[in-house]
Amino acid sequence: MIYEKLFDLSGKRALVIGAGSGIGAAAAEGLAAFGASVLCADLDVEAAMRTQTTVGERAEVARIDITNQNSVDEVVGVMERIDVLVCTPSVNVRKPLLELSSEDFDKVVNLNLKGSFFALQAAGKRMAAQGSGSIILFSSIRSQVVEPGQGVYAATKAGTLQMVRALAAELGPRNVRVNAIAPGVVETPLTEQIKKQPDWYNAYAQKSALGRWAQPSEMVGAVVYLASDAASFVTGGLTLVDGGWTAVDGRFTPPL
Repeated sequence: MIYEKLFDLSGKRALVIGAGSGIGAAAAEGLAAFGASVLCADLDVEAAMRTQTTVGERAEVARIDITNQNSVDEVVGVMERIDVLVCTPSVNVRKPLLELSSEDFDKVVNLNLKGSFFALQAAGKRMAAQGSGSIILFSSIRSQVVEPGQGVYAATKAGTLQMVRALAAELGPRNVRVNAIAPGVVETPLTEQIKKQPDWYNAYAQKSALGRWAQPSEMVGAVVYLASDAASFVTGGLTLVDGGWTAVDGRFTPPL
């Protein structure tokens, strides 16, 4: 075992879905920094191109609509091979369950859960045929704990985790690893609503053991680890990157 090469991703081909901003952009930069070639895929092509500029010569760009199976299959299909998939897109509708419309429900489920399924399936088929690969989906602390107003979002994140575990069991014999990452509160476009309300923002900061929010860059270590040989015996797992949120008791009731 050459330990200094455990995190080396040289020669690996990675697809990052949601690479236009937030955690996806940081993941693309981090994977490239460790040697991977990265396809930066996003519905917002201009945003993906900005990430490509930051990443440099190891990056390419593709448009993807994760809610459209044909779009996902097409992007995965054009890749010569796919060694790593990172899938980050999510949406949230913060309302009490009794006030959610069927349109609200479909919006969250179609992107977070169904979109994750399309990505898992498309990448899983390619990796199974290759006999190797690492799939990394972003779940959330909401797969473990919930608060008022996040019932459907939490359900999709728990569902994503269970699909990850099922695919890990199914593709383990093909040397394909499948894992999920559960961030705590991260400063991304998804959390813009909270950031605009100081009381809410500060309450969330104090909920974690570290007393602050995370930056997207702080998710990169977990992504690179799970993508690399350092995690060669890690599959079906949930990696918490939550600043101790799930370890600390207490609750904040948000203004809905």
